[in-house]
Amino acid sequence: MDGKNVTTGTVTLTDNTSGKSREFPVLGGTSGPRVIDIRKLYAETGMFTFDPGFVATASCRSTITYIDGDEGILLYRGYPIEELAEKSDFMEVAYLLLYGELPSAKQKEQFFHDITYHTMVHEQLASFYRGFRRDAHPMAVLCGVVGALSAFYHDSTDIHDPHQRMVASYRLIAKMPTIAAMAYKYNLGQPFVYPKNSLHYAENFLHMCFAVPCEEVKVNPVLARAMDRIFILHADHEQNASTSTVRLAGSSGANPFACIAAGIASLWGPAHGGANEAVLKMLAQIGSRDHIPEFLRRVKTHQDHTMLMGFGHRVYKHYDPRAHVLRQSCHEVLDELGIKNEPLLDLAMELERIALQDDYFVSRKLYPNVDFYSGIILRAMGFPTSLFTVLFAIARTVGWVAQWNESIEDPDSKIGRPRQLFIGSAPRHYVAVEKRGS
Repeated sequence: MDGKNVTTGTVTLTDNTSGKSREFPVLGGTSGPRVIDIRKLYAETGMFTFDPGFVATASCRSTITYIDGDEGILLYRGYPIEELAEKSDFMEVAYLLLYGELPSAKQKEQFFHDITYHTMVHEQLASFYRGFRRDAHPMAVLCGVVGALSAFYHDSTDIHDPHQRMVASYRLIAKMPTIAAMAYKYNLGQPFVYPKNSLHYAENFLHMCFAVPCEEVKVNPVLARAMDRIFILHADHEQNASTSTVRLAGSSGANPFACIAAGIASLWGPAHGGANEAVLKMLAQIGSRDHIPEFLRRVKTHQDHTMLMGFGHRVYKHYDPRAHVLRQSCHEVLDELGIKNEPLLDLAMELERIALQDDYFVSRKLYPNVDFYSGIILRAMGFPTSLFTVLFAIARTVGWVAQWNESIEDPDSKIGRPRQLFIGSAPRHYVAVEKRGS
């Protein structure tokens, strides 16, 4: 199954000031570059490393997700994301991320049953929602409600009990769509719609969002499949900002609900989960195909801090493999809904065409990413832009939970405590106020 990291050699570091040399182990994993084990660097040299953004630092060992940004590869437990998006479904992928292997038919049926029968939330949570303003951003509501779950489910907060960790994991995966749909309904001023055990995960979520008590709604299977695919593509993405936040919060021993709430807060940032919302705002700002050249000129010259949203990625230096899948889904959804000549899609396609022929963007490897198309799909389904990041959080909860469990079980895991390069004042003494001058 998964490989273990092994020592593949050593690296000798020489301090040119003192002339002393020290050797550090080099570790190799299943895939990707080897890493220098610098855990004893400070003890042996009295020095730290300086790596803002952790761009060259492995913060943990993991067996869950692997990304090769240069080649545009994304693997869940070794399986290519393209294969999973085409042949699998979200519940199966969730099981894979949690347990490391695809389930048997019996295991899949049991897992689906267990998740389905955890989708209800405590009835008192309905009162909790009424404490928010109706115009509150759904991510603010989601963050608050998920953080409050620990006040309702005391029996699954002991992180040292494997059974309680499992129960908390299932509850978070199961209840997140319900909590998100309730945030949407609250914003609209409509009654909450309860989950239905007869519906599949993505189908159930769409039903809770768009059904009303006075009229039954049958979810379009094409839209349900597109939503399921979006969930698969967003389920995990290695050690990104929100996942690292969940791991860091978990390293302190915080309960799982608090850890996931911390991940939601990190995901909310426009440079992370809010990017697909920003894509729609950008397209609306451009307005028409005729305005694309002027917009791109402003991007290149950094005029008014203009940014090309939905292109490029912190990790991928190639076409985002998830974007290929969503580009197809985008057309399927628009065709199913009978949306012809959708202005935003037409604008997006033209923007993609021009940007991919422009040396400025090509040389910088700024290719369309998953956010570029997901926003258009969600808009076509009828979701407001403010809910886009919430949908991202539903999917990513599975990855967060899997990563959190892995970190808890890691014998080398320690409380996160990054170091710093201090550039403030040197030591000085207190001066009485009357002697400090004007």
